[in-house]
Formats: sequence, structure tokens, C-alpha cells
Amino acid sequence: MKPDFQRDLIPRDEVLQLIGALNVMKDKLLNAAQQWELLDEYGHVPAAPSYAALLQHATDAQDLSRDVLRLTADFARSPHHNTRAGSTVLKHLGTAATMSSHAAPHFTETAEHALALPRSANPTDRRHLANRMVIDHASARRDAAKELDDHLGFQRFLATLTRQEGPPAPPPPRPASLRRSRGR
Repeated sequence: MKPDFQRDLIPRDEVLQLIGALNVMKDKLLNAAQQWELLDEYGHVPAAPSYAALLQHATDAQDLSRDVLRLTADFARSPHHNTRAGSTVLKHLGTAATMSSHAAPHFTETAEHALALPRSANPTDRRHLANRMVIDHASARRDAAKELDDHLGFQRFLATLTRQEGPPAPPPPRPASLRRSRGR
């Protein structure tokens, strides 16, 4: 009995639509990541980091996370989520949703520490707050980078699904002159 591979695949149009949505999110993430800077040109935390800018980092991360969560929920409601390929897709989307949801709180904690930094008179406290800011901000960027890495690996997986759908293309026909010369 021949297995029904078509039943386990996601239709090509839906895979391409999913890839398109991931590309949009990847572009948003890359653009946001270029804006997510904390350290100055010398690699130090500024004396008075911009609270508003750090909150914007959290807002951007939250917006991206919401997009990933929506995409994941939409796919989970699709009829393809329980196929072999679909369960792999859902696993990747679930991981991306988890990682993306971690970035915003780290950015928010960075902003919270930025508020306390100028009010701290004790140099040890200032150093501790600055270090916490760097760690929280780096954690948020790492979570976002992990999400981006998951997207790229996931897109490669989806591309294999689109190549597998349908029968392979027949080989190109041989030139007529070669067929005649063999028969003689």
C-alpha cells in the first residue's frame, strides 16, 4: 500500500502565505533590532538613559510578540495543524511565540532600572543598576535574535514542504536528432 504523503503536507498556497507572514515579521524584527541600542559609542551605559526610548524597545518587542502569537493561534486553528508537517510547523511557531514573549519584559525591566539610575547617589548602586540594565537589555535582544533564528530555520523547513508537494517534474525531452541517430 502506497502511503498518502499529500495528506501529511500543507497546501502550497498556505505554506507560501505562512512564509510571507514570517518574512514580514522578520523584516520588522530586523528593523527594530537596529533601533534597540542601550550602550553609547564607547560601550558604556549612558549616565541618563532615555526611559522613553527603552519603553519604545519594549513596545516594539510587544508588537512583534503579538504578531507571532496571532500567527501561531491562526495556524493552530487551521485544519493542517494536526498533520505530520503541521505539527512540526506548530512546534516552531510555539517556540517563536515563547521566545518573543520573553523580550518585552526584559526591555521593560531595563527601562525601570533607567529611571532609578540618575537618582542613585551610591556608586556601587549605580554600577549594579547599570549592570542589571545591560543584562536585561542583552537578554531581550537575545530573545529577539533567537526568535529571528527560529524564523529563518522555520522558513527553510517550510521551503522543503513547498518543493515536496506534487509529483516531480518530468525530465526534459531529448532532442529529436539524438533519438533518430540511435535508431539507425
